[in-house]
Amino acid sequence: MSRPQEPNRPFFHFGNPFRMIPPKSSQLSPRLLSLLNTFEATLSGRLEKLVPKDKGDILSLSWMKLAMESLSEIHCDIKNLITELDLPVTDWDEKWMDVYLDISVKLLDISNAFTSELTRLNQGHLMLQFVLHKLESDSPEQFTRASSSLDSWKQHISSKNPRVETCRPILDNLVESLNLPKVRNSSKGKVLMRAMYGAKVATTYICSVFAAAFSGSSKNLLDLTVPNTLPWAQVFSVVQTTLNVEIRNIFSCGEFTVLRELEAVDACVKKLFTLLQVGVGPSERESFKNSVSDLRTTEEKLAQGLDNLSKAIDSFFKVVLTGRDALLCNLRKAGDAAPNSMIRKNVKVQPAR
Repeated sequence: MSRPQEPNRPFFHFGNPFRMIPPKSSQLSPRLLSLLNTFEATLSGRLEKLVPKDKGDILSLSWMKLAMESLSEIHCDIKNLITELDLPVTDWDEKWMDVYLDISVKLLDISNAFTSELTRLNQGHLMLQFVLHKLESDSPEQFTRASSSLDSWKQHISSKNPRVETCRPILDNLVESLNLPKVRNSSKGKVLMRAMYGAKVATTYICSVFAAAFSGSSKNLLDLTVPNTLPWAQVFSVVQTTLNVEIRNIFSCGEFTVLRELEAVDACVKKLFTLLQVGVGPSERESFKNSVSDLRTTEEKLAQGLDNLSKAIDSFFKVVLTGRDALLCNLRKAGDAAPNSMIRKNVKVQPAR
Protein backbone atom coordinates (compact mmCIF):
# COMPACT_ATOMS: atom_id res chain seq x y z
CA MET A 1 0.00 0.00 0.00
CA SER A 2 3.01 2.21 0.29
CA ARG A 3 4.26 1.21 -3.12
CA PRO A 4 4.21 3.92 -5.78
CA GLN A 5 1.52 4.03 -8.44
CA GLU A 6 2.49 1.78 -11.29
CA PRO A 7 1.75 2.59 -14.92
CA ASN A 8 -0.52 0.44 -17.05
CA ARG A 9 1.09 -2.93 -17.56
CA PRO A 10 0.85 -5.01 -20.70
CA PHE A 11 -0.32 -8.51 -19.83
CA PHE A 12 1.08 -10.31 -22.84
CA HIS A 13 4.78 -10.46 -22.06
CA PHE A 14 4.79 -14.09 -23.18
CA GLY A 15 2.60 -13.76 -26.25
CA ASN A 16 -1.06 -12.94 -26.77
CA PRO A 17 -3.14 -15.95 -25.65
CA PHE A 18 -5.95 -14.88 -27.95
CA ARG A 19 -4.04 -15.81 -31.04
CA MET A 20 -5.34 -19.28 -30.27
CA ILE A 21 -8.97 -18.23 -30.89
CA PRO A 22 -9.54 -15.72 -33.70
CA PRO A 23 -12.89 -13.85 -33.42
CA LYS A 24 -14.47 -16.04 -36.10
CA SER A 25 -12.52 -19.17 -35.45
CA SER A 26 -12.91 -22.06 -37.83
CA GLN A 27 -11.23 -24.25 -35.21
CA LEU A 28 -14.38 -24.39 -33.09
CA SER A 29 -17.51 -26.38 -33.83
CA PRO A 30 -20.77 -24.38 -34.08
CA ARG A 31 -21.80 -25.68 -30.66
CA LEU A 32 -18.56 -24.62 -28.96
CA LEU A 33 -18.60 -21.25 -30.69
CA SER A 34 -22.19 -20.77 -29.53
CA LEU A 35 -21.24 -21.60 -25.92
CA LEU A 36 -18.37 -19.13 -26.03
CA ASN A 37 -20.46 -16.40 -27.64
CA THR A 38 -23.23 -16.88 -25.07
CA PHE A 39 -20.79 -16.69 -22.17
CA GLU A 40 -19.13 -13.53 -23.48
CA ALA A 41 -22.46 -11.84 -24.29
CA THR A 42 -23.64 -12.60 -20.74
CA LEU A 43 -20.36 -11.25 -19.37
CA SER A 44 -20.90 -8.01 -21.31
CA GLY A 45 -24.37 -7.69 -19.82
CA ARG A 46 -23.13 -8.27 -16.28
CA LEU A 47 -20.39 -5.68 -16.72
CA GLU A 48 -22.80 -3.16 -18.21
CA LYS A 49 -24.90 -3.29 -15.04
CA LEU A 50 -21.88 -1.94 -13.14
CA VAL A 51 -21.83 1.35 -15.05
CA PRO A 52 -23.32 3.68 -12.41
CA LYS A 53 -26.33 5.76 -13.42
CA ASP A 54 -25.10 8.53 -11.15
CA LYS A 55 -21.57 9.35 -9.99
CA GLY A 56 -22.88 9.49 -6.46
CA ASP A 57 -23.50 5.74 -6.61
CA ILE A 58 -19.81 4.97 -7.03
CA LEU A 59 -18.37 3.42 -3.86
CA SER A 60 -21.78 3.32 -2.24
CA LEU A 61 -22.38 0.08 -0.36
CA SER A 62 -25.37 -0.64 -2.59
CA TRP A 63 -23.17 -0.40 -5.71
CA MET A 64 -20.49 -2.57 -4.07
CA LYS A 65 -23.15 -5.16 -3.25
CA LEU A 66 -24.25 -5.14 -6.91
CA ALA A 67 -20.64 -5.54 -8.04
CA MET A 68 -20.03 -8.51 -5.74
CA GLU A 69 -23.28 -10.15 -6.81
CA SER A 70 -22.18 -9.72 -10.43
CA LEU A 71 -18.90 -11.50 -9.68
CA SER A 72 -20.82 -14.38 -8.10
CA GLU A 73 -22.96 -14.63 -11.22
CA ILE A 74 -19.90 -14.58 -13.48
CA HIS A 75 -18.27 -17.41 -11.53
CA CYS A 76 -21.53 -19.38 -11.64
CA ASP A 77 -21.49 -18.82 -15.40
CA ILE A 78 -18.01 -20.38 -15.53
CA LYS A 79 -19.22 -23.43 -13.57
CA ASN A 80 -22.18 -23.79 -15.91
CA LEU A 81 -19.91 -23.48 -18.93
CA ILE A 82 -17.68 -26.28 -17.61
CA THR A 83 -20.79 -28.45 -17.30
CA GLU A 84 -21.94 -27.54 -20.83
CA LEU A 85 -18.52 -28.28 -22.27
CA ASP A 86 -18.73 -31.76 -20.79
CA LEU A 87 -14.98 -31.73 -20.34
CA PRO A 88 -14.05 -34.66 -18.07
CA VAL A 89 -11.56 -33.74 -15.39
CA THR A 90 -9.20 -36.37 -16.78
CA ASP A 91 -9.04 -34.32 -19.98
CA TRP A 92 -8.02 -31.15 -18.15
CA ASP A 93 -4.45 -30.11 -18.81
CA GLU A 94 -2.47 -29.87 -15.57
CA LYS A 95 -1.74 -26.21 -16.31
CA TRP A 96 -5.46 -25.40 -16.56
CA MET A 97 -6.16 -27.00 -13.19
CA ASP A 98 -3.18 -25.23 -11.68
CA VAL A 99 -4.49 -21.88 -12.93
CA TYR A 100 -8.01 -22.58 -11.65
CA LEU A 101 -6.94 -23.79 -8.21
CA ASP A 102 -4.31 -21.12 -7.71
CA ILE A 103 -6.67 -18.30 -8.59
CA SER A 104 -9.46 -19.71 -6.45
CA VAL A 105 -7.34 -19.78 -3.31
CA LYS A 106 -6.29 -16.16 -3.93
CA LEU A 107 -9.93 -15.15 -4.27
CA LEU A 108 -10.74 -16.91 -0.99
CA ASP A 109 -7.93 -14.98 0.69
CA ILE A 110 -9.05 -11.63 -0.66
CA SER A 111 -12.68 -12.36 0.28
CA ASN A 112 -11.53 -13.04 3.82
CA ALA A 113 -9.69 -9.71 3.87
CA PHE A 114 -12.84 -7.89 2.75
CA THR A 115 -14.96 -9.71 5.33
CA SER A 116 -12.47 -8.76 8.01
CA GLU A 117 -12.83 -5.09 7.11
CA LEU A 118 -16.63 -5.26 7.16
CA THR A 119 -16.42 -6.85 10.60
CA ARG A 120 -14.25 -3.96 11.76
CA LEU A 121 -16.68 -1.40 10.36
CA ASN A 122 -19.55 -3.20 12.07
CA GLN A 123 -17.70 -2.82 15.37
CA GLY A 124 -17.96 0.91 14.75
CA HIS A 125 -21.72 0.43 14.36
CA LEU A 126 -21.89 -0.96 17.90
CA MET A 127 -19.93 2.03 19.19
CA LEU A 128 -22.41 4.42 17.57
CA GLN A 129 -25.34 2.50 19.05
CA PHE A 130 -23.80 3.15 22.47
CA VAL A 131 -23.38 6.84 21.62
CA LEU A 132 -26.99 7.21 20.50
CA HIS A 133 -28.20 5.58 23.69
CA LYS A 134 -26.27 8.16 25.70
CA LEU A 135 -27.37 11.12 23.57
CA GLU A 136 -31.06 10.18 23.80
CA SER A 137 -30.86 10.03 27.60
CA ASP A 138 -30.93 13.86 27.75
CA SER A 139 -28.35 13.87 30.55
CA PRO A 140 -25.40 16.33 30.50
CA GLU A 141 -23.24 13.72 32.22
CA GLN A 142 -24.05 11.19 29.51
CA PHE A 143 -23.32 13.83 26.85
CA THR A 144 -19.74 14.01 28.10
CA ARG A 145 -19.35 10.26 27.79
CA ALA A 146 -20.96 10.34 24.35
CA SER A 147 -18.48 12.98 23.20
CA SER A 148 -15.59 10.77 24.27
CA SER A 149 -17.16 7.79 22.50
CA LEU A 150 -17.58 9.76 19.27
CA ASP A 151 -13.88 10.54 19.36
CA SER A 152 -13.12 6.83 19.93
CA TRP A 153 -15.34 5.93 16.96
CA LYS A 154 -13.41 8.34 14.76
CA GLN A 155 -10.10 6.79 15.78
CA HIS A 156 -11.44 3.27 15.26
CA ILE A 157 -12.79 3.96 11.78
CA SER A 158 -9.66 5.78 10.64
CA SER A 159 -7.31 3.01 11.79
CA LYS A 160 -5.76 0.60 9.29
CA ASN A 161 -6.75 -3.04 8.96
CA PRO A 162 -3.68 -5.30 8.52
CA ARG A 163 -5.79 -7.85 6.63
CA VAL A 164 -6.67 -5.30 3.95
CA GLU A 165 -2.97 -4.45 3.63
CA THR A 166 -2.45 -7.96 2.18
CA CYS A 167 -4.71 -7.26 -0.80
CA ARG A 168 -2.13 -5.59 -3.04
CA PRO A 169 0.21 -8.62 -3.28
CA ILE A 170 -2.83 -10.81 -4.02
CA LEU A 171 -3.95 -8.42 -6.76
CA ASP A 172 -0.43 -8.45 -8.24
CA ASN A 173 -0.54 -12.24 -8.36
CA LEU A 174 -3.97 -12.18 -10.00
CA VAL A 175 -2.66 -9.78 -12.63
CA GLU A 176 0.23 -12.13 -13.38
CA SER A 177 -2.25 -14.98 -13.78
CA LEU A 178 -3.83 -13.16 -16.71
CA ASN A 179 -1.10 -14.68 -18.86
CA LEU A 180 -2.98 -17.83 -19.81
CA PRO A 181 -1.33 -21.11 -20.71
CA LYS A 182 -1.54 -21.87 -24.40
CA VAL A 183 -4.02 -24.49 -25.50
CA ARG A 184 -2.96 -26.45 -28.58
CA ASN A 185 -4.97 -29.62 -28.99
CA SER A 186 -8.30 -29.05 -27.26
CA SER A 187 -11.08 -26.90 -28.70
CA LYS A 188 -13.01 -27.23 -25.44
CA GLY A 189 -9.91 -26.18 -23.55
CA LYS A 190 -9.58 -23.07 -25.70
CA VAL A 191 -13.15 -22.07 -24.95
CA LEU A 192 -12.65 -22.70 -21.23
CA MET A 193 -9.42 -20.69 -21.02
CA ARG A 194 -10.85 -17.73 -22.90
CA ALA A 195 -13.97 -17.69 -20.73
CA MET A 196 -11.82 -17.94 -17.61
CA TYR A 197 -9.80 -14.97 -18.86
CA GLY A 198 -12.93 -12.82 -18.99
CA ALA A 199 -13.98 -13.91 -15.53
CA LYS A 200 -10.51 -13.21 -14.14
CA VAL A 201 -10.30 -9.74 -15.66
CA ALA A 202 -13.67 -8.75 -14.20
CA THR A 203 -12.84 -10.29 -10.82
CA THR A 204 -9.36 -8.80 -10.55
CA TYR A 205 -10.55 -5.32 -11.43
CA ILE A 206 -13.58 -5.30 -9.11
CA CYS A 207 -11.46 -6.66 -6.27
CA SER A 208 -9.02 -3.78 -6.86
CA VAL A 209 -11.92 -1.32 -6.47
CA PHE A 210 -12.87 -2.94 -3.16
CA ALA A 211 -9.24 -2.95 -2.00
CA ALA A 212 -8.91 0.74 -2.81
CA ALA A 213 -12.14 1.60 -0.98
CA PHE A 214 -11.35 -0.45 2.12
CA SER A 215 -7.68 0.55 2.36
CA GLY A 216 -8.28 4.23 1.65
CA SER A 217 -5.61 4.15 -1.05
CA SER A 218 -6.08 4.66 -4.78
CA LYS A 219 -2.77 2.83 -5.29
CA ASN A 220 -4.72 -0.42 -5.09
CA LEU A 221 -6.88 0.58 -8.06
CA LEU A 222 -5.83 -1.25 -11.22
CA ASP A 223 -5.83 -0.15 -14.86
CA LEU A 224 -6.17 -3.32 -16.91
CA THR A 225 -5.65 -3.51 -20.66
CA VAL A 226 -7.52 -6.18 -22.61
CA PRO A 227 -7.54 -7.01 -26.34
CA ASN A 228 -10.13 -4.86 -28.10
CA THR A 229 -11.10 -7.85 -30.24
CA LEU A 230 -13.00 -9.37 -27.34
CA PRO A 231 -16.79 -8.82 -27.42
CA TRP A 232 -16.86 -7.52 -23.86
CA ALA A 233 -13.75 -5.31 -24.12
CA GLN A 234 -15.59 -2.07 -24.88
CA VAL A 235 -18.05 -2.27 -22.00
CA PHE A 236 -15.24 -3.27 -19.63
CA SER A 237 -13.30 -0.19 -20.76
CA VAL A 238 -16.33 2.01 -20.05
CA VAL A 239 -16.78 0.52 -16.58
CA GLN A 240 -13.09 0.83 -15.71
CA THR A 241 -12.68 4.36 -17.05
CA THR A 242 -15.87 5.66 -15.43
CA LEU A 243 -15.03 4.17 -12.03
CA ASN A 244 -11.32 4.97 -12.00
CA VAL A 245 -11.76 8.62 -12.94
CA GLU A 246 -14.38 9.23 -10.25
CA ILE A 247 -12.68 7.14 -7.56
CA ARG A 248 -9.37 8.93 -8.05
CA ASN A 249 -11.22 12.24 -7.93
CA ILE A 250 -12.80 11.22 -4.61
CA PHE A 251 -9.41 10.30 -3.19
CA SER A 252 -7.88 13.57 -4.38
CA CYS A 253 -10.35 15.49 -2.20
CA GLY A 254 -8.73 13.97 0.89
CA GLU A 255 -11.99 12.96 2.54
CA PHE A 256 -12.09 10.98 5.77
CA THR A 257 -13.53 8.01 3.89
CA VAL A 258 -14.50 7.17 0.31
CA LEU A 259 -17.43 4.94 1.29
CA ARG A 260 -20.56 7.01 0.67
CA GLU A 261 -22.68 5.78 3.60
CA LEU A 262 -19.76 6.03 6.01
CA GLU A 263 -19.08 9.56 4.79
CA ALA A 264 -22.68 10.53 5.62
CA VAL A 265 -22.31 9.13 9.14
CA ASP A 266 -19.03 10.98 9.62
CA ALA A 267 -20.65 14.29 8.66
CA CYS A 268 -23.30 13.74 11.36
CA VAL A 269 -20.65 12.76 13.90
CA LYS A 270 -18.67 15.94 13.22
CA LYS A 271 -21.74 18.11 13.71
CA LEU A 272 -22.71 16.40 16.94
CA PHE A 273 -19.17 16.46 18.29
CA THR A 274 -19.00 20.23 17.72
CA LEU A 275 -22.34 20.78 19.48
CA LEU A 276 -21.25 18.69 22.45
CA GLN A 277 -17.97 20.58 22.74
CA VAL A 278 -19.60 24.02 22.85
CA GLY A 279 -22.49 22.81 25.01
CA VAL A 280 -26.16 22.20 24.30
CA GLY A 281 -28.07 25.19 25.60
CA PRO A 282 -31.77 25.98 25.13
CA SER A 283 -31.09 27.69 21.79
CA GLU A 284 -29.22 24.62 20.47
CA ARG A 285 -31.72 22.05 21.73
CA GLU A 286 -33.70 21.71 18.49
CA SER A 287 -30.58 21.54 16.34
CA PHE A 288 -29.13 18.95 18.70
CA LYS A 289 -32.23 16.72 18.50
CA ASN A 290 -32.22 16.95 14.72
CA SER A 291 -28.54 16.03 14.61
CA VAL A 292 -29.11 12.99 16.83
CA SER A 293 -31.97 11.92 14.58
CA ASP A 294 -29.81 12.37 11.47
CA LEU A 295 -27.06 10.28 13.02
CA ARG A 296 -29.48 7.47 13.81
CA THR A 297 -30.88 7.53 10.27
CA THR A 298 -27.48 7.52 8.54
CA GLU A 299 -26.08 4.98 10.98
CA GLU A 300 -28.95 2.58 10.33
CA LYS A 301 -28.47 2.97 6.60
CA LEU A 302 -24.75 2.24 7.01
CA ALA A 303 -25.42 -0.82 9.16
CA GLN A 304 -27.92 -2.20 6.65
CA GLY A 305 -25.52 -1.58 3.78
CA LEU A 306 -22.68 -3.33 5.59
CA ASP A 307 -24.91 -6.29 6.37
CA ASN A 308 -26.06 -6.62 2.74
CA LEU A 309 -22.52 -6.33 1.42
CA SER A 310 -21.28 -8.90 3.94
CA LYS A 311 -23.87 -11.37 2.67
CA ALA A 312 -22.87 -10.70 -0.95
CA ILE A 313 -19.17 -11.29 -0.19
CA ASP A 314 -20.02 -14.44 1.76
CA SER A 315 -22.02 -15.72 -1.23
CA PHE A 316 -19.09 -15.02 -3.54
CA PHE A 317 -16.78 -16.88 -1.17
CA LYS A 318 -19.10 -19.89 -1.24
CA VAL A 319 -19.38 -19.85 -5.04
CA VAL A 320 -15.59 -19.90 -5.40
CA LEU A 321 -15.16 -22.51 -2.68
CA THR A 322 -17.79 -24.91 -4.03
CA GLY A 323 -16.36 -24.66 -7.55
CA ARG A 324 -12.89 -25.40 -6.22
CA ASP A 325 -14.07 -28.28 -4.06
CA ALA A 326 -16.03 -29.80 -6.95
CA LEU A 327 -12.92 -29.88 -9.12
CA LEU A 328 -10.80 -31.38 -6.36
CA CYS A 329 -13.47 -33.99 -5.63
CA ASN A 330 -13.47 -34.99 -9.29
CA LEU A 331 -9.69 -35.13 -9.26
CA ARG A 332 -9.75 -37.58 -6.36
CA LYS A 333 -12.32 -39.73 -8.13
CA ALA A 334 -10.07 -39.73 -11.18
CA GLY A 335 -7.33 -41.29 -9.06
CA ASP A 336 -3.85 -40.34 -10.14
CA ALA A 337 -5.13 -37.48 -12.34
CA ALA A 338 -4.42 -35.08 -9.50
CA PRO A 339 -0.76 -34.15 -9.01
CA ASN A 340 0.40 -33.96 -5.41
CA SER A 341 1.09 -30.24 -5.85
CA MET A 342 -2.61 -29.65 -6.47
CA ILE A 343 -3.82 -31.74 -3.57
CA ARG A 344 -1.62 -29.66 -1.28
CA LYS A 345 -3.50 -26.56 -2.45
CA ASN A 346 -6.76 -27.86 -1.06
CA VAL A 347 -6.72 -25.62 1.99
CA LYS A 348 -10.11 -25.10 3.60
CA VAL A 349 -10.28 -21.36 4.09
CA GLN A 350 -13.11 -20.14 6.27
CA PRO A 351 -14.63 -16.65 6.07
CA ALA A 352 -13.11 -14.22 8.57
CA ARG A 353 -15.54 -13.08 11.21
